[in-house]
Amino acid sequence: MATAGAAAGGRISGNVADSKGNPLSGATVAVDGQGKSGVSAGNGSYSISGVPAGTYTLTCSAPGHVTLSKSNIKVVEGGATTVDFKLSAEGKKDLLLEDQARTRDQDREKKASEATKMKKEVSMRSVAAGAMAPPAEPAPGYMRPPATIVVGEALIEHNTEEYDRIYENTFLAALDNPLSTFSIDVDTASYANARRFINMSQMPPKDAVRIEEFINYFDYDYPNPTGSTPFSIVTEISDCPWNEAHRLVHVGLQGKRMDVSKLPPTNLVFLLDVSGSMNSPNKLPLLKAAFKLLVQNLRKEDRVAIVVYAGAAGMVLPSTSGADKDTILAALDSLQAGGSTAGGAGIQLAYKVAKENFAKGGNNRVILATDGDFNVGASSDGELVRMIEERRNDGIFLTILGFGMGNYP
Repeated sequence: MATAGAAAGGRISGNVADSKGNPLSGATVAVDGQGKSGVSAGNGSYSISGVPAGTYTLTCSAPGHVTLSKSNIKVVEGGATTVDFKLSAEGKKDLLLEDQARTRDQDREKKASEATKMKKEVSMRSVAAGAMAPPAEPAPGYMRPPATIVVGEALIEHNTEEYDRIYENTFLAALDNPLSTFSIDVDTASYANARRFINMSQMPPKDAVRIEEFINYFDYDYPNPTGSTPFSIVTEISDCPWNEAHRLVHVGLQGKRMDVSKLPPTNLVFLLDVSGSMNSPNKLPLLKAAFKLLVQNLRKEDRVAIVVYAGAAGMVLPSTSGADKDTILAALDSLQAGGSTAGGAGIQLAYKVAKENFAKGGNNRVILATDGDFNVGASSDGELVRMIEERRNDGIFLTILGFGMGNYP
């Protein structure tokens, strides 16, 4: 049955499996150059709708597996194209790192207090031994020789798993509280986080399960709005499984979908955290993989600069055309983690670079990728918020991406 106002273009769907043919969930399939992607479900299936007619390259990636691309994928208007992927596992070294990371997560609470005590003891020994800091480098983040290490072992654990308490929603009478709010921003992290716990055979913490984020995780393929209406509204009502006297109401909104072929030029600054706390498989390596997918969707009129911060902030890549993907990807591959976290200095430099390469009428944005540990410089929430609000008046906006586990709001 056709639905009026459905998204134009065609649909790409298929299945993702591992080398043994088992369904692979959580894999990302991206349409290069279109900004469209899908994530495989528990049975390995994925679907990407609203893809304009044309010939594309599809890239499939999943943690712990080798990324695979397929080219010359043809999409016709109103048609369906099936593309399946079979991903090979990465080397034993990567699997070992994942196992080590999983072990660290399981005993993180036990080690956190020991780490704090160890850090203080090593700091005192450093002063007594006259340990010298490593020499400054032109731009932090590049590969560097190991620094002199103080006698003793410092095991510093970052990002202990903590979650704000979720309070049960109370009943609100519509006569007394008739208004509600909608947001164009939705959070979806809770679903993936709970899936992580289940895949590790652990029960997710109660306050880590957030119903609205589970619902928002999925693409419901709502119809486009028509005419001058800014968004379409889809409603659904069903019986409440745990209380027959109640009903569940689902209200879905769909804003107008942008024609990606007509997007204005983009001026991006990648602000990447390469401090010591990012030195784990689910942080900096995952960051690199994610930003490589973004780079594949850049056009020649788009520009990207890369600023990194650790003990200090530095520019790894000046503003570069999206047509020069090899240079951008090489800069990402060069990044290494180490040092403290001068987040405030990094943000200031990133905004400076964005302003120098401002695209009039375009999308000017700083994309901050971090695990959230700001501990050097302007690190208070108030200082950072005020600085970001001031820069917003220049037409430069900020997107924040979180990596790793912990530091949940």
